Amino acid sequence: MDFRFSELDQSFRNGVGAVLDERCTPALVRSAWDAAPGGTDRSAWEALAGMGVLDALVAEDEGGLGLDERSVVLVFQEAGRAGLPDPIVETAAVAAPLLGSRFSGSGAVVASDLGTSTGPGPSLVPWAADADHLLLGGADGRLHLVAPAEVGLERVETVDGSRRACRVDWEPGPATVLDVPAVAVARARERGVLATAAQLVGLAERMLEMAVHYAGQREQFGAKIGSFQAVKHHLANAAMVQEFARPVVHRAAWSLATGAADAERDVSMAKAMASDAALVTARVALQCHGAIGYTTEYDLHLYMKRAWALARAWGDSAAHRRRVGLSLGV
Repeated sequence: MDFRFSELDQSFRNGVGAVLDERCTPALVRSAWDAAPGGTDRSAWEALAGMGVLDALVAEDEGGLGLDERSVVLVFQEAGRAGLPDPIVETAAVAAPLLGSRFSGSGAVVASDLGTSTGPGPSLVPWAADADHLLLGGADGRLHLVAPAEVGLERVETVDGSRRACRVDWEPGPATVLDVPAVAVARARERGVLATAAQLVGLAERMLEMAVHYAGQREQFGAKIGSFQAVKHHLANAAMVQEFARPVVHRAAWSLATGAADAERDVSMAKAMASDAALVTARVALQCHGAIGYTTEYDLHLYMKRAWALARAWGDSAAHRRRVGLSLGV
């Protein structure tokens, strides 16, 4: 097993990171909280589309880059680190490989309930009012591609306002059914879980960087708070859980890309550990910042609430630990 990244993978990641540093600023993330439906700033999204990020997992003969999960996991990590307020997991990891040439080159935004579905009743779909297409799991057990204009949308207040979730009221019909094999849908769901885990790792890295920077600037009792042993321990604990989670996410990407027999187990392990790492880091970052960390005006708030939301999306830590346990027969 060798899940080290190639120079091309690293270069792709660095290029995406540079674009997001420039385009996906905290101001852009914050603007998504209050924008009117369909009025979000798509400049970062369009830049990613221009780089081929959205089509990266689409086969080359269908107009994509033909990459696999191992080659793009770092890209999702960068998207998480930037707090990208667009459905890159639902679009690039889930919908694009399923739609193939129907999607390639379109730059379309696809929202989906596959990561939030909890059973019968109206679907809860992040970004539904901003999407060009909705990828929905129907009560008939099939996957459907639906136009937002054909469904009922009701905005729902969520902990992370930049995810802009809506309750979607719709009925499946034969005209919207996607004719894709069940095995492809199952693989797309696993990619959704993996990509979300990668985003959580990126978010954790961003929050730890903010906490370390703040601890090196803020003074109390005539000293930088980062010099206090208690603060050092908190930061070290956050760094440690990230160090444990990151390679597990990369291993899961390798398992999916190579079709390993234990791929589903590895993906669940990755999501559970990445969720825990992001939540631990959010708590540590908040403690180190003190009162300012609670204010919505401070950027930490954006990343912390994204971490809370993604930790529950595509299955929370407890659900994925249960799946790991079942795979081991315990």
